[in-house]
Amino acid sequence: MVRVVVVDDHPMWRDGVARDLAEAGLDVVGTAGDGRSAVDVAKATRPDVVVMDLQLPELSGVEATRAVVDALPGVRVLVLSASGEHADVLDAVKAGATGYLIKSASAAELLDAVRRTASGDPVFTPGLAGLVLGAFRGVSEPETKLTERETEVLRLVAKGLTYKQIAERLVLSHRTVQNHVQNVLNKLQLHTRYELVRYAVKKGLDS
Repeated sequence: MVRVVVVDDHPMWRDGVARDLAEAGLDVVGTAGDGRSAVDVAKATRPDVVVMDLQLPELSGVEATRAVVDALPGVRVLVLSASGEHADVLDAVKAGATGYLIKSASAAELLDAVRRTASGDPVFTPGLAGLVLGAFRGVSEPETKLTERETEVLRLVAKGLTYKQIAERLVLSHRTVQNHVQNVLNKLQLHTRYELVRYAVKKGLDS
């Protein structure tokens, strides 16, 4: 069962989304009304997906997304926002969001997006995926020599495995996997897990 935290500063909207997801069989393990609480709830519950609004008090949705992804590498963030502004979308993705959905999406579309996000698929409202791919196509991709182990870790990250799962698969410590990922980010001059996955996919490492 997919474990979800719902974050929105409007109680009626937040409760409605949580209810729709719960009725569809997802396990809503927490809710939050501001960015700081969102980070705290995510740390306490360790969900599979955080459904995150952008316009939040305390911490913005972008700041909260970055904090969640940095603190909990296995947790994925799906932004659910009223804004379709390109700058907002790119800021969210650069902060580490796996997907971005506009609030006009239907309950069925949201449910599908949450489930796909939990499985590691980048999910975007139609029209936004091309924007994101176009933006990241311009990211510098120097031909950098990765070690055999770094390439192996990168391949598993691209397949959507969490750091814990990678550690178990390769019989390494969680810290060692994190160090390998950070080394790869530094070598490739990338900044987020999302950029790393995009790089790996373009290099065919996700197959």
